[in-house]
Amino acid sequence: MAGNFRHLRIGVLAFQGDVREHIHVLEGLGAQVVKVRRPEELGTVDALVIPGGESSVMDKLVRMFGMQQPLRDAIAAGMPVFGTCAGLIMMSDNIVDAIAEQESLGGLHVDVRRNAFGTQIDSFEVQLDMPGVTKDPVPATFIRAPIVERVGEGVRVISALPDGRIVAVEQGNLLGISFHPEVNGDSRVHEYFLGRVAQYVTEKKASI
Repeated sequence: MAGNFRHLRIGVLAFQGDVREHIHVLEGLGAQVVKVRRPEELGTVDALVIPGGESSVMDKLVRMFGMQQPLRDAIAAGMPVFGTCAGLIMMSDNIVDAIAEQESLGGLHVDVRRNAFGTQIDSFEVQLDMPGVTKDPVPATFIRAPIVERVGEGVRVISALPDGRIVAVEQGNLLGISFHPEVNGDSRVHEYFLGRVAQYVTEKKASI
């Protein structure tokens, strides 16, 4: 399967968080990977991964380095973006419990709640059903994770916990999840995203 992704150039937003772990998974699947910190680097990639980390710190760094508007423009233009944990928060239209002056990039029509499961010591792992992504359950690691409290127009729920809390959504080329697939050696969610990116690249070339 990795050979199918060798033509893809995937950016990982590299200001803070699980950058190295995502790069390892993406390269393991055969993709070319670029650390993205500047607009010119963003302009060279087919898609972007926004890693887990601390969303408020990531937001400050994105603005400090002049990346907020380029990222918003890329999302609005249809670039495939995959956000995990803090990445989901960054992509959301609304953070219901944002700290003072915290902003998001927006584009994903959801409301999210930060740290919905408590502190670091409340981290946990479950087997999560993700129909449409993979037929077998995915080991999902939740670390100070957000949840999706509301989904808006065009958003499809692709996974929820047994109690109904939404932890994975998709909207067009945007994929946002609450957990960390990069930390437990299971690459199926990344593989699903790369499959979507490959389709996007093919359709983009066909339209030129």
